[in-house]
Amino acid sequence: MSILSSLGITSGNKVRYALVGLGDITQEAMLPGIKHTGNSEVVAFVTGDAEKARLVGEQYGVTMSYGYDRFEEMLRSGTVDAIYLATPNWRHAEFAIPALKAGIHVLVEKPLDVSTAKAREILEAEKASSAKLMVAYRLHFEPATLSTIDTVRSGDIGDVTLFSSTFAQMVDPENHRAQNGDLAGPVLDMGPYPVNAARYIFGAEPEEVVSAVGTRHPEAGLGDFDDTVAVTLRFPGNRLAQFTVSYYANTLDAFFAVGTKGSVYVNPAYMYGKPLEQSVTIGEKKSHKSFKNTDHFGGEMKYFSDCILNDRDPEPDGEEGYADVRVLEGILRALKSGKPEKLEPFTRTKRIDTAGQEQTLSAQKPPELVNTSNPGKGKEKAPKN
Repeated sequence: MSILSSLGITSGNKVRYALVGLGDITQEAMLPGIKHTGNSEVVAFVTGDAEKARLVGEQYGVTMSYGYDRFEEMLRSGTVDAIYLATPNWRHAEFAIPALKAGIHVLVEKPLDVSTAKAREILEAEKASSAKLMVAYRLHFEPATLSTIDTVRSGDIGDVTLFSSTFAQMVDPENHRAQNGDLAGPVLDMGPYPVNAARYIFGAEPEEVVSAVGTRHPEAGLGDFDDTVAVTLRFPGNRLAQFTVSYYANTLDAFFAVGTKGSVYVNPAYMYGKPLEQSVTIGEKKSHKSFKNTDHFGGEMKYFSDCILNDRDPEPDGEEGYADVRVLEGILRALKSGKPEKLEPFTRTKRIDTAGQEQTLSAQKPPELVNTSNPGKGKEKAPKN
């Protein structure tokens, strides 16, 4: 039986997705781009808000919807091949595991989950399943990111020994991210970006959380968690990564990779909706490039659907997701202990293929959001998942 036949779809057809969670990231970023992937379609929603499902369904011609309590019924319906999972971070395993057990492919937002224990449960479910798992590292397909990795790998800026990043936004106190403690705080919500960037810049896994310092600003009106966290990671070869994530600072998402011969600076580095900008310095010579504003979300779904249709394993797989959760968990431990935290040895078996993963779909304009809002204050688009 071919992979297409086992899915219940025929050659030339599209992968049928159910979108699990209809919050801001699904409505603002993923839904607008699915149609122009050419190989994916939305056939169902899973949400706890029936009105939201109806109104969003009217925008996109989706008539099937299920409450969260009917998720397994949806899995058994025979109408869905894959899910895009965009629930709050701590509910990822809750839906990813039964989907994988049912043979339904899973594209899950990062982080993979909020602990290595939960992440391992997801990986075990994938191992026993015929279905594929991909973590939604949209920047692994984005041209500026891939160009930056190529610059580092070329050796033009020498041996990279330092990574430095700031990722900040002003979060609305009414947003759920401000009301669920560390589970939705900046370490787990924004931390995957600089952690993942440091890992792909160094091509290695950190060995230790040297320090993690958190601060709280009462005037921010946020919940019981550190709204700003500064971190230092130690990588093999005497390399250091330092970054700050914050829910209480003006929007900024940027990083430096500094080598023995030069440096590369990316700003914006993590967000969607704007062209990413890259500046390279080699000795005294400087160059700058602005990259096309692409559809990060449609691009990653197109890639994942192509993997499903052609029976290929995706690069940002469950192991890639686990690699970041391992570090994020260590950062939270260091915040509590006030001491350095050694990380358990870990070896990543796959790295980004800069020659084969680029996606260049044009950016799409989002519609009006239904019963949800962007997490950032004001009109500036908060740089989210």
